[in-house]
Amino acid sequence: MTPLAADPGFLSPTGVEIAFLLVGLVTLGAAVITVTTRQLVHAALWLVVALGGLAVEYLLLTAEFIAWVQVLIYVGSVVVLLLFGLMLTKAPIGHSPDADSEHRWIALAVALTAAVALVWVVVDAFRTTWIDLDGPAQGSTEVSGQFLFRHWVLPFEALSVLLLAALIGAIVLSRKNDAARTPTAARHNDAPRTPGGTRGPRGKEQR
Repeated sequence: MTPLAADPGFLSPTGVEIAFLLVGLVTLGAAVITVTTRQLVHAALWLVVALGGLAVEYLLLTAEFIAWVQVLIYVGSVVVLLLFGLMLTKAPIGHSPDADSEHRWIALAVALTAAVALVWVVVDAFRTTWIDLDGPAQGSTEVSGQFLFRHWVLPFEALSVLLLAALIGAIVLSRKNDAARTPTAARHNDAPRTPGGTRGPRGKEQR
C-alpha cells in the first residue's frame, strides 16, 4: 500500500484498472442473473460465472493465492455440490415457478442496504491507500498466511466452529427425518398379505 498522493488519478486509468472494471461489471451482471432467474440449473451456472469473475478480480489485484482458493473451493467444490444437490433432489430442469418469491422487493431492499453499507465501510477504510499493481504480489501464500494467522486467528477459528455446528445440525435434522419415516414404512410392511395376492399401497390385496 502507498499513500493516495502517489496515485495517478482516475482520469488516467491503466489497462489493469480498465480490465478490473469490465470484469467487475460482468461479475455483477452474472450475480444479478443468478438471483433473478427462475431456472435452478441456470442459476447454478451463472453462479460459476460470478465466482469465476471474483477469481479474476483477485488475480488483477495480485492476490494469486486468494484467486486459486476461490477457484478450488467455490467454483470447484461448492458449485459442484449445488449441482449434485439439484440432480439428487430431482429439481426441475426448466422453468420453475417455485423459484419466485412474493418478498422479492424486501429482498432487494435488504440487498441494496447491505451493498451500500459494505461499499461505505470499504471506501472509508481504504480511502487514503491504493494497491501498486506494478509492484510485488500482495496476496502470495506467504503474505496471506502471515496476515491471516497473525491478525485474524480468532475469526478464522470461530468460522471453523460455525461450519462444524452447521454440519452437525444437518446430520441431526436428517436423522430426525429418517426416524419420522421409519414407523410409516414399518406399518406398511406389516400389512396382512393373503396367499395368491399382493399387498397394495395401503395393505389392500391386488390380484
